Amino acid sequence: MFRLRLILLSVFFTFLLSGLSSQEIKIDTLSVHAMRMLSELNASVLKYANQDKNSPDYGGVYCPYCKLYHTRAAEIVYPFAFEYHKTGNKIYLKAAVDVGNWLIRQQQDDGSWLETPEEWTGTTTDQVLMMSLSYPILKPYLSKKEKESWLQSIEKAGDYLVRVMSPEFASINYCATTTASLMIVNKIVNKKSYVDKARELAYKIVGKMDQDYFLTGEGGRVFGVKYGIDLGYNLEMSLWGLALFARLAKDDRVMQIVEKSLARHLFFIYPDGSMDASWGIRSNKWTCFGSGTSDGCQVLFSLFMDKNDQYRTAAIRNIEFLRTCMKDGIVGFGPLYYDIYDYQPCIYPTFTKAKNMAMAVAFAKTDAGKVQPLPTDERGMHYFPSLNLTLARTLQWCTTISGYTYKDPAGDRTKYMHRPGGGTMTNLWLNGHGYFQASSQTIYKRWEPMSFPEIPVPLPLTPRIEFSSKLGNFTNLYEFDAIMTNHEKDGTYVVSSLGELKNSKQQEGGIAYRLDHIISDNSVCKEIELIYHDAKSPVRIIEPIIYYPGMEFKQIDNKTVRIKTKDKTIELKVTSDNVILELGADEEKYKWSYPALKAYPIILNVACDKDDLRKTIRFIYQIA
Repeated sequence: MFRLRLILLSVFFTFLLSGLSSQEIKIDTLSVHAMRMLSELNASVLKYANQDKNSPDYGGVYCPYCKLYHTRAAEIVYPFAFEYHKTGNKIYLKAAVDVGNWLIRQQQDDGSWLETPEEWTGTTTDQVLMMSLSYPILKPYLSKKEKESWLQSIEKAGDYLVRVMSPEFASINYCATTTASLMIVNKIVNKKSYVDKARELAYKIVGKMDQDYFLTGEGGRVFGVKYGIDLGYNLEMSLWGLALFARLAKDDRVMQIVEKSLARHLFFIYPDGSMDASWGIRSNKWTCFGSGTSDGCQVLFSLFMDKNDQYRTAAIRNIEFLRTCMKDGIVGFGPLYYDIYDYQPCIYPTFTKAKNMAMAVAFAKTDAGKVQPLPTDERGMHYFPSLNLTLARTLQWCTTISGYTYKDPAGDRTKYMHRPGGGTMTNLWLNGHGYFQASSQTIYKRWEPMSFPEIPVPLPLTPRIEFSSKLGNFTNLYEFDAIMTNHEKDGTYVVSSLGELKNSKQQEGGIAYRLDHIISDNSVCKEIELIYHDAKSPVRIIEPIIYYPGMEFKQIDNKTVRIKTKDKTIELKVTSDNVILELGADEEKYKWSYPALKAYPIILNVACDKDDLRKTIRFIYQIA
């Protein structure tokens, strides 16, 4: 009997630890989810289509937030055309023709389109791709004059991309999209130059993958060449562009490289389907479901579902998460957008996600199949050496701890150097709850005025160590040289980071630190050692907790804070004697547009005496 009991217990715990997702393995079809989402997004965008035939902007799509017609919004031409193709709804047929004709009227003489209200022309690759995919569907319904106009416009845009597109001209995602765009354009206007350029770009791009197959090229330039990795743009732009090129060009070599890359990127789809792009160099546009102005991950996953059922799971779960960020069919900038703001956002993420859904259905491989668990459904710790980043999953927690080392030679003048670093937790997810901690830019700037709304200056969402002196402000978030180590002990994962508290210019302030994260099934412990080697200053350890509606925070005693969520109670317990707790200071400043989250700050104040050399602070989040 005793032996049988041991066997049963062993089976039970093996099940818990190897299959953490509550979803059973079943058969599902991506196109059902994607088409449902596409219809919702299309219907919301259609409301803003100009239907006044006397208007110079007849057919264009108006953005109520920006109060203008984004030329990129006309990329909805393909989602509209595709919905007509699948449903026969002639409302979308007319809307697609009208918005395509409007886009042609906006084209520059050189074949490019300006990304209004700005003057960047790299997005021409996105627009001509949508026009080229739409043309075969709409051709039977175009007049002779319209057919000539569409063909001329597509050819002019294709020729423009052949002339200008390169890693020297644009960030890598534009180059990758262009490999697919030119192959599709070639189906409409057959030119050898299109195929040659697509292949030339594809091989340049796959050559820019690092040792672990993460694609570089989204950041600043060194000797004219861009470096830096952003997971959001890789998953939602670059990799699907390369994969679609490889399929159309029958290039197995490129396809195999993209498949290797995708296998690494899959780890950053969290159990709830959210995409952890918190740590990348363009994380200033991170929305939790992806990035604010990139297309989406469904088309990429759809291209590889025949290789791995997990990609179907990832695509479907991400759609389900995206739905939590929407209201009336308009996509916000994160899960709490409509709790924080009482107005609709820019329509960019709405129409970009629509085009992605349409492509996912159009290009899907082995659409129906098993819904297999994701890597983050399984207990484990994964270190990515080329990123200096660790991802860990236990029974209740999933977390990303980033020491990503990229540094732009232009320094803090660029948007790439205000991402979170230093071995901090850039994301902490709690099973059955959602995001417990997350991250944001270290300072808020409107790097791209079109994309970044005007908001009151916020404080970072990111957990951090900081201090101020007559020399300025210093934090571990600006430590991009942190040394990170990982080890596992008795099922507990320990991630240690060593570094200096620095300012935005990468200058040390005189205090070093060791930051340990100890992640077990039911708790997350943080241990911080401060080393006062050249400065004596009070330090603040700031722990913002993502604040969902209905959550409660209560200080029980001078070492304990009780956090109540809808279904869970978590206690923060300080286990060292050198901390003064402070709750809610500047709470109104912890509201962000990217990602659209708000937080409640818990602050651990650490005094410093003149004779102090080192000090260790330890606290733990324990699920009650």
